Amino acid sequence: MNVKKNLIALLGLAGFIVMADNWVVSPLLPAISQNLNIDIAKAGLLISAYMIPFGIFQVIFGPLADRYGKKQVITFSMIAFTIATGLCAFGSSLTSLALFRALTGLFAASVMPISLALIGDVFPLQERQGAIGSFMGISFLGQGLSMAIGGTIAFFLNWRGVFAAYSVFSLIPTILLLKNYKSLPSDKNPNSKLLAPYKRLLATSESLLTYFIVVLEGIFIVGSFSYIGSYIAQTYHFNFFYIGLIMTGFGIMSVIGGRLSGKLSQKVGARTVLTFGLLFAALADFILYSLGTNLILLILGVALLGLGFIFTHSTLLTRATEFAQKARGAAMSLVAFCFMGGGGVGTAIGSRLIATFGLLQLFIIYGVALVITLCLSFVFIRGHVVGITGNQAKV
Repeated sequence: MNVKKNLIALLGLAGFIVMADNWVVSPLLPAISQNLNIDIAKAGLLISAYMIPFGIFQVIFGPLADRYGKKQVITFSMIAFTIATGLCAFGSSLTSLALFRALTGLFAASVMPISLALIGDVFPLQERQGAIGSFMGISFLGQGLSMAIGGTIAFFLNWRGVFAAYSVFSLIPTILLLKNYKSLPSDKNPNSKLLAPYKRLLATSESLLTYFIVVLEGIFIVGSFSYIGSYIAQTYHFNFFYIGLIMTGFGIMSVIGGRLSGKLSQKVGARTVLTFGLLFAALADFILYSLGTNLILLILGVALLGLGFIFTHSTLLTRATEFAQKARGAAMSLVAFCFMGGGGVGTAIGSRLIATFGLLQLFIIYGVALVITLCLSFVFIRGHVVGITGNQAKV
């Protein structure tokens, strides 16, 4: 196995499955509530059952991967994730299904941050942003396609068939990880502690302020993305399949942008790529707010949000890989925790904004907030956006 040539495809496939699974329950809630004879409000607990362990274990798996090896932890997690996803198909009550979803979220938590840390170990800094961008693009294509995939399978089978199919899909990257296990790098730091790396990472202003920008990115970009499907349904009355196809534009542009981000960073600088990323994301929200009733411009807005996301996130992730060369698992886990936590906060705030001002106003508010985030990035992230050196790189 040519590690650098195939690692991105292998990890990207694992990320694709995990991110698709991450969002798949939302469109299935009506079918699950009807089948299990529970109301929608109770069925909604299934999302929390997944997201809570997913968030908590982001920061646990990182130090474990640094201590025991990244390939060891991610391979074990994918095996457990595959089994847990398959068990969801056999959930006979809200309690059992919530338990299986919690297990799925627990093991899914390791895939994204540890994959990014592994990429940081394998790729030199000048190649890293392109590699991270490609990986994130493939992974978030899974998120963009999740509703279309889940809706199609549920239409032809049922909600249990969705989980069974995802478990089968998950076997592919799991088997490939096992097949290529020996050729994957296995850096270990037996002195790694659970909390100490996080204390050191947050003790320097460069890393602390970077993580703060990641939180804002999660709040406003993920917060915007979370309600695009609802906006399309409300405006166009499309079914979940068509909604999923439109939102695939986010994933497709994430893939394309991921391929471009590294080359652009080398030509124009990471600062410029970060600036364009936040500008594109803000512009996407403005388009959705003012021109979303035009289907072509709606698709353009969704695509721009995906491009803005990947330019922004790949730049911040590449910067974070240099914060702790001996504890990259912890550094990437903290990024994932900040990003997903920010996304959860942004989605929750968004629900309050929608209740108060309406769905459409959410996009203009978050668009303005992204412009403010861009301004803050110039204040908080100075000097080299990528290429941190000094003691903090030896955490």
